[in-house]
Amino acid sequence: MYNSKIIGLGRFVPENVVTNDELSTMMDTNDAWIQERTGIKERRWVKDSGDTTATMGVKAAKIAIERSGLDKDDIDFIIFATLSPDMYFPGPGVQVQEALDIKTIGALDVRNQCSGFVYAISVADQFIKTGMYKNVLVIGSELHSHGLDKTTRGRGVSVIFGDGAGAAVLTREEDTTKGILSTHLHSQGAHAKELVLEAPGMGTRWVTDIMEENNADDESYFPHMNGQFVFKNAVVRFSEVIMEGLNKNKLEVSDVDMLIPHQANLRISQFIQRKFQLEDSQVYNNIQRYGNTTAASIPIALTEAWEEGKIKEGDTVVLAAFGSGFTWGSIIIKW
Repeated sequence: MYNSKIIGLGRFVPENVVTNDELSTMMDTNDAWIQERTGIKERRWVKDSGDTTATMGVKAAKIAIERSGLDKDDIDFIIFATLSPDMYFPGPGVQVQEALDIKTIGALDVRNQCSGFVYAISVADQFIKTGMYKNVLVIGSELHSHGLDKTTRGRGVSVIFGDGAGAAVLTREEDTTKGILSTHLHSQGAHAKELVLEAPGMGTRWVTDIMEENNADDESYFPHMNGQFVFKNAVVRFSEVIMEGLNKNKLEVSDVDMLIPHQANLRISQFIQRKFQLEDSQVYNNIQRYGNTTAASIPIALTEAWEEGKIKEGDTVVLAAFGSGFTWGSIIIKW
């Protein structure tokens, strides 16, 4: 048996910064209202650059591969997590394989929204632990801005989300006291419609139905979120799955050197920090600058924390996510 370990990290965000004040020109909102509810001050939205979910993922991946010290042809498998693929099908994993000019290795797409990167890392970890692959590229990338309802009707969701990408290269680690120690995944489909984008969907309303109806008031192709319900469930599940991981590895909360939660809402992260009595230096948040980038949020934050020297060799790092599905999970890493 092997462990897997992260040996390269990369991130990419669009240059276009959208402040809360700028949003107030599009909808009935203001900086104080947004910060009070989410902690977000600004986010990045793709504008005029031609970037897509796949191209942003490729840019982050190139940085991660370079930092890993590997050649692109050393990569054995690609896993791409996103809820906003360039095309309904195929998924962006194969676009990355083409864009990086990597040999015809496998490419897997993960559709687990906010917990997508955690799920993708878990899959990569198992492939490496079982010896099937040695070097796996994992990407989380999202382009939300083109699909948001940027009116007062949609402000409860649209002010939250941003665009960006993050990537990690994982490889084999023979010392099983290092690297990814364990991953923990859960779901609760009973609450699927509390955070959902319903259309187009074959089980509800397909593209042809929407085109035929031509209903400007149709909200089914914009994201819907029951914010308070999601918040209440998130703080419970975050706590549970973090403790599950710590208990599995006989660790205490005091052993955590860095917690990187999915950047869903700064208030959720602050709640978890207070509950676990963690210092500011033990929790990394960047939602203030980027908003919620869904599957990209953890790899962007993880990369930034590492770049800033806040994650060092030997540190115990915890990644945790909760989102649509509901799905949630955690990863315990000895860096």
